Amino acid sequence: MEKGVSSGARGFTVIELITVLVLIGVLSALGVGLFARSAIFSPLLATQQLASASLLAQQAALAGNPSDSVTIRQTSNAFEFEAANSLFSIRREGASMAYQVAGQSGLTSIPGSGFSINFDPMGRLAAPFSGQSLQFQISGDSDFTLCLSSLGAVYQGPCS
Repeated sequence: MEKGVSSGARGFTVIELITVLVLIGVLSALGVGLFARSAIFSPLLATQQLASASLLAQQAALAGNPSDSVTIRQTSNAFEFEAANSLFSIRREGASMAYQVAGQSGLTSIPGSGFSINFDPMGRLAAPFSGQSLQFQISGDSDFTLCLSSLGAVYQGPCS
């Protein structure tokens, strides 16, 4: 005797529907975890933004553009980096940023009014930091250090 499927039978079995619902639940739980973590402040992201803004201002100086400086501000809820007529901003989530001239002791907090760094036509740090390197410390859940050398090089880690 042949067993066949009647022409009126369509749809999914209960097992198939439950399996799909479980998969959707697992994937959405994983997705929510990924998005929740991305809202947390990242000191690494702040150092990358600072490096990008510094390099943008340095390139403007090398091209003879009058926008040859980067201004860093620490507002109540964000870090702002302004360079070459562009403004970059990231939420600070309670983190702080400070700087010091390399070789000197004591960190100075970045003020809300702004801290400006100028570059000369050769791409080096200009007055008042000519011939000196600047070290930045970004503190949050973890600490990151960034060095802006007197020659204009930007690298992660302390100035040596």
